[in-house]
Amino acid sequence: MRLDLSPRARRSAVLSALSPVIAFAGAVLVGGIAVALLGVAPGAAFTTYFVIPLSEVWSLQEVALKAAPLALVATGLAFCFRASLWNIGAEGQFVVGGLAGGWIGVATQGAEGFTAWILPTMLAAGTLAGLAYAMLPALLKVRLGVSEILTSLMLVYVAELLLDYMARGPLRDPAGFNFPQSVPFDPAARLPYLMEGDTLHAGVLIALAAVIVATLVLARTLFGFEVRVVGAAPRAARFAGFSDARLTLAVFAISGAAAGLAGICEVAGKIGQLQPTISPGYGFTAIIVAFLGRLSPPGILVAAGVIALTTIGGESAQIDLKLPLDLTRAFQGLLLAFVLGADVLARYRVRLVPGGPRRTA
Repeated sequence: MRLDLSPRARRSAVLSALSPVIAFAGAVLVGGIAVALLGVAPGAAFTTYFVIPLSEVWSLQEVALKAAPLALVATGLAFCFRASLWNIGAEGQFVVGGLAGGWIGVATQGAEGFTAWILPTMLAAGTLAGLAYAMLPALLKVRLGVSEILTSLMLVYVAELLLDYMARGPLRDPAGFNFPQSVPFDPAARLPYLMEGDTLHAGVLIALAAVIVATLVLARTLFGFEVRVVGAAPRAARFAGFSDARLTLAVFAISGAAAGLAGICEVAGKIGQLQPTISPGYGFTAIIVAFLGRLSPPGILVAAGVIALTTIGGESAQIDLKLPLDLTRAFQGLLLAFVLGADVLARYRVRLVPGGPRRTA
């Protein structure tokens, strides 16, 4: 006997709508068992993970600050993934964007007179740097047929090492007691706070605006239709006259620009200076967020909030309950696996059929 997947004649709308809820419940169940095996009451753990971060203003702001870069990067990645192209290097594009925009913040430190141009220039530089960095794997794929998965991933390490070198060398603060960091940015080079005395800055609004624009582009433009068609039926797209090369360059440009913008928003917002590390892995986590959100910008926004919530809750659980932080990462990966599994079960029926493993000629 072997398991066989057969497409459902008609996909249930109710099952499709409930599959994320079922997946989340399954992940919580497995996570609860793991927590219990570690000697912690599951109820106390999940209260710390999911309830406490929503009960105080400061923790809500932290959730929003972590969700914003995840939503922005994942929204850009959704264009690539919908077109069946695999940009795995958003982390590198994030880092390059933060470095390019941050360099302007360092170069203009102490500037006098009219300084309103500094922040827009930093945002533009970060966006363009992320776009240009994403073009490297895109051009290699279009011109030479090189796998974009490998090239985009390997370029992450180049970007991280470049940032480390710049923060420890040319851009290091000479009065910083030899710490590997740049001078703090001037107020003119920082994203403004939404409310005085809070930590929430304008980068959250930029992420929300990007989600809205991406939703409209994917749903109501010819380019969005082209992305959907190429991803769902590439052969039909070629018959329709859509160019694979042009689309590859376009979606990589969008995803790289979004990652670069997220990078400079993080540097000009929460961090306020260049450091050897400016990302806790937003570019890689955003891949999980994109698929949790089913490659839909509104869904991505919700998924980013869930992942940010578990991250903040995981940090609290590490302090209060002595649970390892790696448990949070495991839960996030488990959640993705359950969501993908639920989607498969919503589209296919699982049957036991006689015979051994299926063989292909």
